[in-house]
Amino acid sequence: MAELPKTYDPKMVEPKWYQRWLDAEAFRADANSNKPAFSIVIPPPNVTGVLTLGHVLNNTIQDILARRARMQGHEVLWLPGTDHAGIGTQTAVEKWLRKNEGVTRHDLGRAKFLERVLEWQDKHGGIIIQQLKRLGCSCDWSRQRYTFDADYIRAVEKVFVDLYHKRLIYRGRRMINWDPAAQTALSDEEVINKSQKGSLYFVRYELVDEPGRFLEVATTRPETIMADTAVAVPPNDKRYADLVGKRVWRPLAREDIPIVADELIDPEFGTGILKVTPAHDKVDFEIGQRHSLPIVDVLTETGRINCPAVPELHGLDRFEARKRAVELLQEKGMLSKTEPYENNVGFSDRSDVPIEPRISEQWFLHYPKTEEALTVVREHLIRFFPVHWEKVYAQWLENIQDWCISRQVWWGHRIPAWYRRQRAVEAGVSPAKQKSAAGTAAPTDGNEVRVQIESPGEDWVQDEDTLDTWFSSWLWAYETMDAQTRVKFYPTSVLVTGPDIIFFWVARMIIAGLEFKPGKSERDQDNIAFHDVFFTGIIRDKQGRKMSKSLGNSPDPLDLIAKYGADGLRFGLMRIAPSGQDIRFDEKQIEEGRNFATKLWNAARFRQMHGPSERKPELREG
Repeated sequence: MAELPKTYDPKMVEPKWYQRWLDAEAFRADANSNKPAFSIVIPPPNVTGVLTLGHVLNNTIQDILARRARMQGHEVLWLPGTDHAGIGTQTAVEKWLRKNEGVTRHDLGRAKFLERVLEWQDKHGGIIIQQLKRLGCSCDWSRQRYTFDADYIRAVEKVFVDLYHKRLIYRGRRMINWDPAAQTALSDEEVINKSQKGSLYFVRYELVDEPGRFLEVATTRPETIMADTAVAVPPNDKRYADLVGKRVWRPLAREDIPIVADELIDPEFGTGILKVTPAHDKVDFEIGQRHSLPIVDVLTETGRINCPAVPELHGLDRFEARKRAVELLQEKGMLSKTEPYENNVGFSDRSDVPIEPRISEQWFLHYPKTEEALTVVREHLIRFFPVHWEKVYAQWLENIQDWCISRQVWWGHRIPAWYRRQRAVEAGVSPAKQKSAAGTAAPTDGNEVRVQIESPGEDWVQDEDTLDTWFSSWLWAYETMDAQTRVKFYPTSVLVTGPDIIFFWVARMIIAGLEFKPGKSERDQDNIAFHDVFFTGIIRDKQGRKMSKSLGNSPDPLDLIAKYGADGLRFGLMRIAPSGQDIRFDEKQIEEGRNFATKLWNAARFRQMHGPSERKPELREG
């Protein structure tokens, strides 16, 4: 045996041993093995992403579990893969095009833009896989999958068609979350509420039949006054009992609107009188439906004011319009006062801009198997670690809303719905170009839409919208395996993930398994996506702040690996990672991880230099 070098150099040692493992096919899983099965599917990182400390933590835990299971005699499948990341990838390409070529995706057109996305993917895709290998992940790389490979695309399309014909997927005109930056609909789970400091404006609405008498209405959004179609008061509020049924003048885009009474009005908010703007607020939309109020939309899909009746605001960005609307109200003597006010504002998880509630024609999924999904966790067929996440999971399922699954982006799984071309010819436009206010394909009659994978013929045009990325990801636990592999390795043994995607991914994978039954029998225990779910914590800096590039507090894991070695990084991070709790990162811990690896190396050198000879021990009878 060659003598070990005096100094431990992970750059020389780690890649050599990892390559030996690959050459020996040490990580390959055998679906025909008689050993007990242990399986994990990797939470697929974005195909064009790069390694973060969050990836390091998550995949180190998975690797520990996989290697431990191999040592215990299990046949282990750790299945890797990547996600096409619809909005995320499209946004990255769009930013590059604007910065480097001064063009938008609309300038290029759909076909040319998708060519550029594929070029981007070819250039940047797969980097994170190489980084995971450098981290030492013992995945079966021969089984690597991608949420946009040909087989996966077909599987997603089949699921959509199946759920549509089960009447679980439908197209409807509803109030949705609209991202003005990405210009797409979002699901409720993609909206993050943030506390924001702003103002509460007290606006005067004059009674039509009593000139000179005004009602004070408190609002945070004076820029949408032109879309008011009523003002509302609490039904049992004696202060305003005589007002119900009367009418007031709308201060901007002057028009008389009714006063209605509704139980959703909070008498403690402002003056207890609220303006009702059904096109731009979810609660107001509900009130409007109940009182048959008209809907007036004054915002474009890019978040600009569309109201020629008020030229001072028409065309302005919504936040600029807010300032100008306040000035107009002051000029008209219609603003009583302004007070500081802090409230929760919904932000897009994708673009980090405030979302707009918007009425739009979209595709929705009515979740199946929600009761069964609750039961398998309550009865611990699926176990959560830490256990308190069971309550969070249950609360979401008990209050679940239909999932808005359509997106107005070009990169992604295109919806397999087809519209009859003749309808468009009669209207003079392509069905794919007929748009509602939010920019989605227009609704069709039953005889004019077909949901199927292949085109019905030349007279049909495919829906332009794509599916929410999570609609492909919710099939990941089983659609990454062929039939033979599923028999051996499904349900999977454990899922390691962050709690921030418990609704996006964990719950939906459980539902998908119970609905589509990919297991060896019809029983729920054979179709759950996994037996255990381990939720990791969030890695923060020493001050407890979430790591981000803008704060400059997020070290590059590859720099840490170059400095301390993969084992040093893995050991140091795991040493400070309490189960399911947030982690305060300190590079000194990674240095200690490297030091520990060095001690093991020195111990091995000492054993090699001073231990017994390499003569094999003799076996003695008795």
